[in-house]
Amino acid sequence: MKSKEVKLKKTELYDLGKDWFKDQGWKPFPFQTQTWKTYLQNKNGLLNAPTGSGKTYALWVPIVLEYIKKNPDYKSKHKKGLKAIWITPLRALSVEIEQSARRFAEEMGTQLTVGIRTGDTSQKERTAQKRMMPDLLITTPESLQLLLSSKGYDKTFKDLNAIVMDEWHELLGTKRGVQVELGLSRLKIISPKMKIWGISATIGNLQEAREVLLGPDSEAFKNSELIRAELNKKISVKSIIPAKMEKFPWRGHLGLHLIAEVVPIINNSRTTLIFTNTRSQCELWFQRLMEKYPEFAGDVAMHHGSINKETRLWVEQAIRNESLKAVVCTSSLDLGVDFAPVETIIQIGGPKGVARFIQRAGRSGHQPGKESVIYFFPTHAIELIEASALQKAVNKTVVEDRIPYLLSFDVLVQYLTTLAVSNGFFPAEIYPEIKSTFCFQGITEEQWLWVLNFITKGSQSLQAYDEYKKVEIEEDGRFKVNDRGVAMRHRLQIGTIVGDAVLSVKYMKGGFIGSIEEWFISKLNPGDVFTFAGRNLELVLIKNMQVIVKSSKSKTSRVPSWQGGRMTFSAQMSELLREEMYEASASVKNASKKEINKGKGSKFSEELIALAPIFKRQLKESIIPNNEEFLIETFRTREGYHAIFYPFEGRFVHEALGSLLAYRISLLLPISFTLAFNDYGFELLSDQEIDMKQVLDNDLFSAEYLMDDLYKSLNATEMARRKFRDVAVIAGLVFTGYPNKLIKTKHLQSNSQLLFSVFRDYEPDNLLFLQAFRETFEHQLEEGRLRKALERISRQEIIWKACKKPTPFSFPIITDRLREKLTSEKVEDRIRKMLKSLEK
Repeated sequence: MKSKEVKLKKTELYDLGKDWFKDQGWKPFPFQTQTWKTYLQNKNGLLNAPTGSGKTYALWVPIVLEYIKKNPDYKSKHKKGLKAIWITPLRALSVEIEQSARRFAEEMGTQLTVGIRTGDTSQKERTAQKRMMPDLLITTPESLQLLLSSKGYDKTFKDLNAIVMDEWHELLGTKRGVQVELGLSRLKIISPKMKIWGISATIGNLQEAREVLLGPDSEAFKNSELIRAELNKKISVKSIIPAKMEKFPWRGHLGLHLIAEVVPIINNSRTTLIFTNTRSQCELWFQRLMEKYPEFAGDVAMHHGSINKETRLWVEQAIRNESLKAVVCTSSLDLGVDFAPVETIIQIGGPKGVARFIQRAGRSGHQPGKESVIYFFPTHAIELIEASALQKAVNKTVVEDRIPYLLSFDVLVQYLTTLAVSNGFFPAEIYPEIKSTFCFQGITEEQWLWVLNFITKGSQSLQAYDEYKKVEIEEDGRFKVNDRGVAMRHRLQIGTIVGDAVLSVKYMKGGFIGSIEEWFISKLNPGDVFTFAGRNLELVLIKNMQVIVKSSKSKTSRVPSWQGGRMTFSAQMSELLREEMYEASASVKNASKKEINKGKGSKFSEELIALAPIFKRQLKESIIPNNEEFLIETFRTREGYHAIFYPFEGRFVHEALGSLLAYRISLLLPISFTLAFNDYGFELLSDQEIDMKQVLDNDLFSAEYLMDDLYKSLNATEMARRKFRDVAVIAGLVFTGYPNKLIKTKHLQSNSQLLFSVFRDYEPDNLLFLQAFRETFEHQLEEGRLRKALERISRQEIIWKACKKPTPFSFPIITDRLREKLTSEKVEDRIRKMLKSLEK
């Protein structure tokens, strides 16, 4: 070690990091050494690097090297206390970061300690941390806010040198990101020498991401750099194309029928992750694999967010030591868990976004320089177009932007109450800090005074109720929470993730299996059987937020669905899909009939060649639209009159667009519709024929009066009422309950609805009430994206095809609607009958 001390005097500091890498048999990447140098020049920054490229060592190494520089006798003397914070959006990431950080700190001969503080941290560990914080604390946005709610937090953070925001792309565009912005605004004042760094993988708006992290026009932003890792990660996308392509695809038909194709991939790989988009799909795939291939028992496991923590950790460790051949999983394994042995990734169905697809692909070959291999399994044939589009997106690295939140007053109310619970605050000192953040750069003094009034008096219409007067103004002007009950309830409710009430699933004899959302379990009666954690369970009773079950041998069961189960295309994914569709249209038009019949065309990819039978059938009844065409198809079945529209903009935009069009048509003639939609288009079904010529003549796709018509067509007040529940919980207007005694969702909803009605009738300018409407339009209905879609349609030629029967493009939308209404067995029978009639 003496030689290294001498060497430190003669060479640049970061050479110590290079030497350590050399000792491990590694060589640092240019982006790592560039980050070390930039950090050691006292700069802030954002590091953009793909999953599995060594991001942790890019920033932990310079943090330790700076400590060595400032403490020449670091081996003999060590001043304890918090020096760096590493914020991660997922608790699963914490263990990996801790292991990497501890290894480097110890092997460099320092006495630096590393600790974790998340929702999983025991009370004993928290108490020990309160007495003496570790030198590096790995934590979550919520746990950071909890620290800010502790008395004397300024002393805890006074020697902070660095704060690192890991997976910043996951926090940006969420209220958790706003939490981080506000927390950083306070820490900048307490520790003015603190350096702020973000780590981001796949994201489109990197420059804006850096601005949100550091604050617009701030000194931190001016003294910062954006560092990109140019690693040219090779990703190989392989589509699994069925031997026989059905001419009328429907969602769910191909997915499970391709299960036999998964087996050779599993057998030919050391380890495989099988990604599904939803927890319901994860349960179905795992169960079907076990039924058809019982020899996989013990070699294949399942992993999703509702399975208990012990099982999840066991699965993660089993992948590392290669004792499992495969894991069927959801986005719970998208990020951060360092699985070097994973050889192959399988994606079941379209991932709905390019960034998510690249992130999942990166889980294989999760080491610098290794190729990532991902197999794409379509759940219906049209998804092969997505596969073709994704291949191009991967090559061009076209990824989504994350749109940051603005003026999230519910988060601000919670944050100010947090500061009032701890040391209290003076508004004149805090206001400039708040205004320095990206989220609140546009806050006015009038809005600021309203928020202060709200936390002290409960706003104009609630002033008669003491329970809303949480913060007191002391004689010196300090805003402070002095009621211990208010402080305790506030700490219990810190956070911005508002979901449905979650119930524990337990066997009668006490074994904990996992957790499930109240809205699903409330539909079941004792004796009903449902599939969960890969097994069939019979509901015995519901008691004290626990679902008591016993094993069942029943062959039929219900598969749980979760509120987040319906995903939608990102804007980038929609654009890529349209481009691929337009290219297919041009290829089909340029190819001869003979070539189409053989599935050949000059520009056809492997996926598009496989779709030739579907394209051929589509052309028989209708067209494949190009970039200058917008397709509408109408036909009649025994269900009624169908009108299908194809914007290719994603299900959320189609939901809004379908409702908007139905409303505008109803103004022309008295008619009612049933609405169905998927990521490709939407259907209006009626018992009377739509006069489509009248629809086209009246320019019903106009973007004029969009907000006004949306408001009326979607019952925006009802949607905002539901959104207000989340706003009310985050702002502390309603209390979610104590641990093991949570308030039921329906009671939360009724409490928040009561407040919503009060504000609507007596205080319509209430900022939280208005925020619910703003978020409904901006984030839920994606009003900006909807407007762009209407503007695009207005430039296109509208092609209306009056078809004799359903087309291949329309079939997935029709069957999606049937699936919503019927059980899976009835759906299968109904679709078989429909297919027979269509094939005639």
